[in-house]
Amino acid sequence: MGREVEHMVFTREDRRRFRDRMRSCLDALTQMLREQKFDFERPLTGLEIELNIVDGTGEPANVNAQVLDSLADPDFQTEMGRFNIEINVAPREIGGRGLAEFEDAVRTSLNAADHKARDENGRLVMTGMLPTLMPRHVKIDALSASPRYALLNDQIFAARGEDMQLNIHGVEHLSTYTDSITPESACTSVQLHLQVSPDQFGQYWNSAQAIAGVQLALGANSPFLFGMQLWRETRIPLYEQVTDTRPQELKEQGVRPRVWFGERWITSVFDLFEENARYFPALLPIVEDDDPMELLARGEVPRLDELALHNGTVYRWNRPIYAVVDGTPHLRVENRVLPAGPTVVDAMANAAFYYGLVRTLAAQERPVWTQMSFSAAEENFHAGARYGLDATLYWPGLGPVPAGELVLRRLLPMAAEGLDGWGVDADVRDRLLGIIEQRCITGVNGAAWQVATAQAFEASGLDRMSALHRMLDRYVENMHTNEPVHTWQ
Repeated sequence: MGREVEHMVFTREDRRRFRDRMRSCLDALTQMLREQKFDFERPLTGLEIELNIVDGTGEPANVNAQVLDSLADPDFQTEMGRFNIEINVAPREIGGRGLAEFEDAVRTSLNAADHKARDENGRLVMTGMLPTLMPRHVKIDALSASPRYALLNDQIFAARGEDMQLNIHGVEHLSTYTDSITPESACTSVQLHLQVSPDQFGQYWNSAQAIAGVQLALGANSPFLFGMQLWRETRIPLYEQVTDTRPQELKEQGVRPRVWFGERWITSVFDLFEENARYFPALLPIVEDDDPMELLARGEVPRLDELALHNGTVYRWNRPIYAVVDGTPHLRVENRVLPAGPTVVDAMANAAFYYGLVRTLAAQERPVWTQMSFSAAEENFHAGARYGLDATLYWPGLGPVPAGELVLRRLLPMAAEGLDGWGVDADVRDRLLGIIEQRCITGVNGAAWQVATAQAFEASGLDRMSALHRMLDRYVENMHTNEPVHTWQ
């Protein structure tokens, strides 16, 4: 969805042509998978981090266009809200000191971006949801200027035919309506990319699905929305609701949502792309000139534009990615589970845990997904989002177990084993996984710190919104120290 598109009106013919082209893309992908035309000898990893911009009072600052113009850096790009930007970190191998180099690169880039934001009287905040965000900040005029966001908004609401209800039961209860998808801009995340071979894609995607709930429990950092305390990772239910193209009647019929955990373990990346084509009508039926099968017949590598564009409008939490770089195609698992922040080192600890653990799980002789139902993985996902480190999660051989105990007893050694398999230097491995260990021991992640700090300010006599603003000021100060959140006062 980073692709630029013009605002347009689609016809019935556009939709028919797009459906035909999707079939051609799937045929081409089938042939390429059969002939092993993919790059996977030196798998690379990548990061995307979404950020908020706030003004001096902690309110969202709609200045992303000015900040991006000032940066003039292609690694930074617009995001949905005018108070969001995104950084795409150049891919690299994580062996050796790769993860430490990622950390240095991200800190350098974010410091440069923060400097430019301050020129616009703003500050960057790396968090899953901005705690000071209120409904007035996410009206349609806060949508970024790129035509693709307006087009996506039009298509989602055309499919629904009515305003969206946001209904989140958490510690408190949020119930409201929105007439645009702009509340999606409240959700800022870290996306982890991992290049894999076609033969191993199913194992890695299944592994990522199996641990998604654990990732959320460990990394939750989004407890407040519109002044209310909801889930520990409120990003999850908000995102599921605000991009839902189904009116209530289709929900009752069991039609699948576009923000989707999935419904089964897979054997091939083809399973996911084929499900996307079979279950979800096109939101953006834009057809390019080149037919992928004709390109293959000429010995060229197709970009599968229609398949890739459609894939960008089906919001799986672990998404398959097909891309062509320097004329060679590759496949990636894009892990979209985690919120941004609280610090760069916290984000890198989350990444290290993920990259290490999925490698170990993917290589097991008796894989974890053969020992647990897919529905158990989905229940873990929502439990981790709702309760964070207080969640109880299911794991084969252990049954229901507290999230922190599961990580300490079973998963942390497996993550260390996987990082060793990637060739990560021991001191880098121990530093980053040590942060995960201490989070479990202290019970403090970003969400827990935000809630405790806001409650302390409320107990001192401040009202809720004043407490959230004071908490955010303290959060930004701590964020710049790059000390992990479990050490924050």
